[in-house]
Amino acid sequence: QVQVLESGGGSVQAGGSMRLSCTTSGLNFDDYGIGWFRQAPGKEREGVSCITWNRNEYYAPSVRGRFTISRNFAEKTVYLQMDTLKPEDTAMYYCAAVHYTTDGYYYRTMCRLDVSDYTIWGQGTHVTVSP
Repeated sequence: QVQVLESGGGSVQAGGSMRLSCTTSGLNFDDYGIGWFRQAPGKEREGVSCITWNRNEYYAPSVRGRFTISRNFAEKTVYLQMDTLKPEDTAMYYCAAVHYTTDGYYYRTMCRLDVSDYTIWGQGTHVTVSP
């Protein structure tokens, strides 16, 4: 069964840190880019960060310099280290996978946070940042 599973959410005070994990199974990890997205109540889902198979990274401007994405091939897991958290980071966080052949092999060397490109989604993990 092909799936991605998020973990690591919880509650933290502003200025604190948290690490989210996205563990994959049933897919060839090397063939997929992984993205992190989030959705706050009443808002649309937005992209946070993504990473290609060869570790090229992209960050949304709102998290650049505070969040770090990484991937561990042995564990088939992608991590999102979140530092200097702010109350506006409060949301449900989702990880999703995109095959590198998507959109004419775009994801072979780059990634972007286009929700419609990602085909395998997790159930999400909630992050709450209190003032």
